[in-house]
Amino acid sequence: MTGGWQPPLPSMPTPPAERSWRRLRPPEGYEAQWRRLMEAALELGLSPDSLAEDGLDPIAAARGWKPATVALYSKVARYGGVALPSVRTPEPDPPALELRPLTQVRSEDPEHLRTVAWCALALNWPATVGQFRALRRDQVHATARRLIVRTDDGEWSVPGALTAWHAWEARRARFPALADSPWVLPALRRGPGLASAVGGQLSTQALQVTFAKHAVRTAHHLRLTAPPSRREQAEALAVAYLTLSYDSYRRLALAAGARPVSARGAVRALRTVARSARSAGLAG
Repeated sequence: MTGGWQPPLPSMPTPPAERSWRRLRPPEGYEAQWRRLMEAALELGLSPDSLAEDGLDPIAAARGWKPATVALYSKVARYGGVALPSVRTPEPDPPALELRPLTQVRSEDPEHLRTVAWCALALNWPATVGQFRALRRDQVHATARRLIVRTDDGEWSVPGALTAWHAWEARRARFPALADSPWVLPALRRGPGLASAVGGQLSTQALQVTFAKHAVRTAHHLRLTAPPSRREQAEALAVAYLTLSYDSYRRLALAAGARPVSARGAVRALRTVARSARSAGLAG
């Protein structure tokens, strides 16, 4: 063993950007977002290493991504092993948004009904994704007028969700694996994990993807069904839904006056309410 100085190794050639991306495995539940991120990076000739060095600013500028989209794709990149800094999810813009179309039953498709029930519950029980993931059916009780959610953190009265809840419960009763599942939002198909099963507990990523798909499908429905007199309003709502995440949905519900389920997001919602009140006062 020698203790003398040794010259550094010569610089290793950088593999092509496309090959570098192919070496990385898409994060579970975010395969579609990962593919879009990879395609956007390759359009600019960016490898994962380049993305880690330069961040998402070049792609955001080229694609015209909004701050919420940048926050989403930075999270997807980190899940896939690309070392990007965490980007704070911006407050909802606009601070108020009509959310009821996301709670309306449009078909008997199990995935649709499951997400509609989730959205209807979240309007007045704005829990986090993790809390919904862990929510059990024995914690939700239907009365003649409303749902009652009881957890270790307290009890919540949830009006306006009975139709969606009963539609989802009736549909899942037709499938033994779903009928026997203890979860409010169970898996509808087997995933890549060895422990995955129909009726099992969904991952946080799977739930976030499910919500995003539902928001996009609702946007398309609004565009197709809006009468001429409401076409302009429907188009504006559809555009907002195309990039709506569950985190933003939850903060919008909090800003509209829903009772907080946890501290996360509550302060930001109160700030949004105060800002809206100041704006209204100035307008008056």
